[in-house]
Parts: sequence; C-alpha cells; structure tokens
Amino acid sequence: MAKQTLQLLPHEFTIHSFDSTAAIPSIIFQSEVYFVGKTTEELSIVCISDIALDSLGQEPGWVALEVLGPLGFSLTGILSNISGVLARANISIFAISTFDTDYILVKGVDAKNAMNSLKKEGYNVRS
Repeated sequence: MAKQTLQLLPHEFTIHSFDSTAAIPSIIFQSEVYFVGKTTEELSIVCISDIALDSLGQEPGWVALEVLGPLGFSLTGILSNISGVLARANISIFAISTFDTDYILVKGVDAKNAMNSLKKEGYNVRS
C-alpha cells in the first residue's frame, strides 16, 4: 500500500475537558476547525488555541497533521502505521477520526521530529 500524504494544519490547538453535562460553548461553532467528543463521562473539545474556553482542564500547544483523503472505510492500518512511526520516535499523539480522514495531533515542540520521522518512513508530509 502506498504511504499517505499528511498536511500540517496552520493552527495551534488546545484540548479541553468539560463535565459530561456541560453545554458546548457556542463560540466553538464559529471556528474554522474544531472537534467535539462526548460520552456519559466527559465532554472533550479540541479547538484553535486562540479560542478561550472556561474548561475543567486544558492541554495547549498541539498541532495537527491531516491525513489527506478521503480515506475509504475499507482501508486498514493507516492510523496504526502512522502512530507506530511516531511511537518509535517517542512522540505522544492525540488522534481524531472523521468520516473522510484522520488527524494526528502532536505537541508543537515535537512537530519537526514527527514530520521528519514520517518522511523517513516514506510518508509525504507537507507543512
């Protein structure tokens, strides 16, 4: 299988944690890029760091690599292979999947190392 192309998004992101009963702040819906995940135990929001949210906890300083798609549901191992490359480089990730593709978030301080590690493994990485 050919290696995928990844694109570094031009934003810094913050990962926020909220109580599961919290309302999604309306300012999020004005953002160009955001991700929301909700379970019975928590509400997580990933948004551009310029957006200030009053969350229970937050982890700033992330950048996102988009796996350029769309990726078909029959494709297997994409996220596993990419995360394996980054794990071998000792880089932590926060992964998000959408209908069409995957996003791999890494700390901004690890971005250059992450992109170089992926390139060495044959991935096309655009910044």
